[in-house]
Amino acid sequence: MGALGTYRLRLERKRRLVRSLRKSRELSRVANRTGDIADDDILIFSTVRNERIRLPFFLDYYRKLGVNHFLFVDNGSDDGTREYLESQADVSLWTTSHSYKRAKFGIDWLNALQLRYGIGHWNLVVDVDEFLVYPFCDSRPLRALTDWLDASSVKSFGAMLVDMYPKVPLDEADYVEGQNPLDVAEYFDGGNYSMKRNAKYGNLWIQGGARARVFFPNEPGRAPALNKIPLVKWTRGNVWVSSTHMLLPRGLNLVYDEGGGEKASGCLLHAKFLHSFAEKSEEELKRRQHYANSHEYRAYNKGLKDARTLWCKWSEKYINWRQLEILGLMSKGNWI
Repeated sequence: MGALGTYRLRLERKRRLVRSLRKSRELSRVANRTGDIADDDILIFSTVRNERIRLPFFLDYYRKLGVNHFLFVDNGSDDGTREYLESQADVSLWTTSHSYKRAKFGIDWLNALQLRYGIGHWNLVVDVDEFLVYPFCDSRPLRALTDWLDASSVKSFGAMLVDMYPKVPLDEADYVEGQNPLDVAEYFDGGNYSMKRNAKYGNLWIQGGARARVFFPNEPGRAPALNKIPLVKWTRGNVWVSSTHMLLPRGLNLVYDEGGGEKASGCLLHAKFLHSFAEKSEEELKRRQHYANSHEYRAYNKGLKDARTLWCKWSEKYINWRQLEILGLMSKGNWI
């Protein structure tokens, strides 16, 4: 990228930071416990709406990994989500009834919170249906990973989104509060992925998997992006561009080895497809608050009429992170 391209990205970064500060006025504080955050704490930032049933396991999963504090934006929940999060001692909570779409799908709000509370910390940005797995996660806490990244002078960690789904029809995939959703959604596509490089931002753009196969069979190029950079050592001036797919400065997107080797990476196991999916899809289609005029949810709505299950004879049953490494979906790189 030439000097002009670099200058334009610098201007874009400044515009997005200013925008996030303006959008922060839309947030109302419910419970601010950020005074409890220690200098070396690992933080989670997330937006949420009507996910009360998922929250107990989500919080427990990441607490066990080593996350110290959670910062949530609740976007108008009416199912008890707000009240439950407010009661948690390690959660800080803001609420807003403003447009998720006009806040760049919530990322403006998170940019503002990370600018204020995330600087100097390893920040993990995930949705409540996303579960990070990384090399040796069965025996090493998240702190071991971030310490190794610090020692290696690496500031960002990539993770491919892997859609998980049950073998049974989705409307039979019953889930109860506190349950591990991966006990219900046990399967994933071991292949069927494509990738290309984004010349402007430098990140890989990955598509495919179950959603492309079932919901976008005739338009694979419009399938959801699966590339994520969920874990970043936040500094002043960092800003998300598009969800957690890419951010600025541009160098944070280079989570792969351009020299032909492998950098350590993980996966985000995406447990979206449970019994409530059809109802949730219908609600989001009516709200029209998602990307590309809710094109993704229109595809879900149509696809569910043709196929009740995402499972196929090539589906893989999830075992552990080593299985994902063998399949080439993640790598331990030179972390031993």
